[in-house]
Amino acid sequence: MARPGRAREPLLVALLPLAWLAQAGLARAAGSVRLAGGLTLGGLFPVHARGAAGRACGPLKKEQGVHRLEAMLYALDRVNADPELLPGVRLGARLLDTCSRDTYALEQALSFVQALIRGRGDGDEVGLRCPGGVPPLRTAPPERVVAVVGASASSVSIMVANVLRLFAIPQISYASTAPELSDSTRYDFFSRVVPPDSYQAQAMVDIVRALGWNYVSTLASEGNYGESGVEAFVQISREAGGVCIAQSIKIPREPKPGEFNKVIRRLMETPNARGIIIFANEDDIRRVLEAARQANLTGHFLWVGSDSWGAKTSPILSLEDVAVGAITILPKRASIDGFDQYFMTRSLENNRRNIWFAEFWEENFNCKLTRSGTQSDDSTRKCTGEERIGRDSTYEQEGKVQFVIDAVYAIAHALHSMHQALCPGHTGLCPAMEPTDGRTLLQYIRAVRFNGSAGTPVMFNENGDAPGRYDIFQYQAANGSASSGGYQAVGQWAETLRLDVEALQWSGDPHEVPSSLCSLPCGPGERKKMVKGVPCCWHCEACDGYRFQVDEFTCEACPGDMRPTPNHTGCRPTPVVRLSWSSPWAALPLLLAVLGIMATTTVVATFMRHNNTPIVRASGRELSYVLLTGIFLIYAITFLMVAEPGAVVCATRRLFLGLGTTLSYSALLTKTNRIYRIFEQGKRSVTPPPFISPTSQLAITFSLTSLQVVGVIAWLGARPPHSVIDYEEQRTVDPEQARGVLKCDMSDLSLIGCLGYSLLLMVTCTVYAIKARGVPETFNEAKPIGFTMYTTCIIWLAFVPIFFGTAQSAEKIYIQTTTLTVSLSLSASVSLGMLYVPKTYVILFHPEQNVQKRKRSLKATSTVAAPPQGEDAEDHK
Repeated sequence: MARPGRAREPLLVALLPLAWLAQAGLARAAGSVRLAGGLTLGGLFPVHARGAAGRACGPLKKEQGVHRLEAMLYALDRVNADPELLPGVRLGARLLDTCSRDTYALEQALSFVQALIRGRGDGDEVGLRCPGGVPPLRTAPPERVVAVVGASASSVSIMVANVLRLFAIPQISYASTAPELSDSTRYDFFSRVVPPDSYQAQAMVDIVRALGWNYVSTLASEGNYGESGVEAFVQISREAGGVCIAQSIKIPREPKPGEFNKVIRRLMETPNARGIIIFANEDDIRRVLEAARQANLTGHFLWVGSDSWGAKTSPILSLEDVAVGAITILPKRASIDGFDQYFMTRSLENNRRNIWFAEFWEENFNCKLTRSGTQSDDSTRKCTGEERIGRDSTYEQEGKVQFVIDAVYAIAHALHSMHQALCPGHTGLCPAMEPTDGRTLLQYIRAVRFNGSAGTPVMFNENGDAPGRYDIFQYQAANGSASSGGYQAVGQWAETLRLDVEALQWSGDPHEVPSSLCSLPCGPGERKKMVKGVPCCWHCEACDGYRFQVDEFTCEACPGDMRPTPNHTGCRPTPVVRLSWSSPWAALPLLLAVLGIMATTTVVATFMRHNNTPIVRASGRELSYVLLTGIFLIYAITFLMVAEPGAVVCATRRLFLGLGTTLSYSALLTKTNRIYRIFEQGKRSVTPPPFISPTSQLAITFSLTSLQVVGVIAWLGARPPHSVIDYEEQRTVDPEQARGVLKCDMSDLSLIGCLGYSLLLMVTCTVYAIKARGVPETFNEAKPIGFTMYTTCIIWLAFVPIFFGTAQSAEKIYIQTTTLTVSLSLSASVSLGMLYVPKTYVILFHPEQNVQKRKRSLKATSTVAAPPQGEDAEDHK
């Protein structure tokens, strides 16, 4: 063997006393299993559990301890019986009990290096002396161990690997999966036939993502296995994204009373994180399940267990209802039939080489053997020695048996390749392999590739890790009973996940995967508002109003001519509306307009037919026809306001909206002004005032009207009319009620401005009507004009607040148009009704009153009341 470097000399000297102490301790302990051979392999197995109350070792572990130890013995028997493998070389062994404790295992493992330490110098050479100066007791030289199979727990393997590497002794573990052991700079002589937990953690991350979970908690037993497994899971999930850790809880090595109830309470601090990733030993798993049941949380947690849970029944015995639905993974393995035949034929007679087999026998068959002539307790059956494994006791092959056998064969194949290279043509060992160089053997171990006991390839990567191959199980109830259920294979993982989701069963709805989400998915039309620092948690914020969902994180406003769909996932065109002929809002205006036009036409026709009668002439025929024309235009504008907006309609609206009212009020103003001037002039002089002839009156009326016409023409030239769709007018709070309004390009102010001049004429006319209120009753035009103007002012005073008060209403287009047209029609109707309907009634139904009366005798009255040119000399009531 290559001698360690001189830098290790102080360490070897320091370890020498420990080796002697270990040898003395072994003499007092139960001992070890020894097999003689030319090359000796070491073995470390947890034959006993961790001791309590200061004791190193506790109860016997039948499966994890004895089964695995016997698997190594079985593998050695097969290797030594194979003439093709290491011909002429017999493999021996020294198998030790670690008692599931890393410090105890370290003391045991020091026996593997005793021969190497002795090779550096004996006790005298390093100055060792027993009390009193007596030299140490000389014992038989220990075997030179060329490689070690073990250990089981990762914490034990780490402790042992730190010592074995100092002496270049290769080590192959059959169960240690901590990712830390993949560090070839620290554990360069360590290899394993099981995949590391980094692969296992990757498989668990893939399972979580396949189930649609994104918010889970982790639970780990304190120690390398649990903490490293969780650390790998957290790191991989962070790199992969999409999975967040709610809580990472560690179970102490020595949990205090109530510790597991505290663990459950902490897990319930994040109740949405139902998925629990658990890297823990069997005892911790069991106590966590018990605490969950005590908290009445059966069925709440969704367990995802590592290979320490696997497909074992011991962690869930009598707790099956809590474990229903648990998904566990286990390195891909198979039951070795040859080992079953070997182990089931073991007895006290043919298995004396295993010094712990008698203890196993008592435990397995619940009996006692007689020791040192002392009869066992009468309450316990005495063992007969005729019991048989599998016949008189239950038997199921432990899950790591395959890997123990593969570890032995990996060393055997490496030694075989090394023997062929260093000892060509030799049967048995040659000087080149005495002693066996550990560094050279490690190279051959890393290069082996063969089909293992289960038929799967056995190989190692540069870090000494085996490839990751896992079976995935779920504990499922059977016939509605959890206690009669079992583990069912639901998938496998070999670099990629293959999970049969249809085969999964859950409590509640058996075929619906329960959720483990920090936040439920947002509905259509909702965006995710992320919680700072927790990428899997968010609040759902509705894309309300006119916003729509662009993506899962963004809401944007729809364009002005569009509104969101009902679920706010997109935009759609906003419907366009207008005041149509069939609208209920148009019914009243159109009715008033039709009646008004009919009435106006009737009055005009009557006046034209009786054009030369005294009543018509006394009414001032020329101005009456102008006034009736304006009233007709006022009624007609209703049809333009209801018609579909277009360039022509909009231009006509601008022109005629104010033209009818301007024409009417210009005529009324001219007539009122004439009356006022006549009577005012009569008070001072008998000379008639100027501009009271019909021609002058028409000139004044048309002059006043021309201002309106000129203004509208200038407006048409400056801003040519066109129709627009106003999407803001009916942009209601509820987008479903939003409408685009097809209308002319006239704002509310411009519309009122169009009528402003008419309103000015109306107010002026009202002022003159008030001034002319003292006209003698015999003059029948003054008072009707006054009442007309008073009523018209009231109508328009009511119009203004209604028109502008509905500016924000969703029905604005309908209310304002209806209000405007009705107000116009009412004002026209007032003028028509008060000024011309009575005259028409007399003409048509009382023609006897439509005759000329004799002139008054009073000259003043005759002068004042003398009609101007074109009128009769007498007034008519």
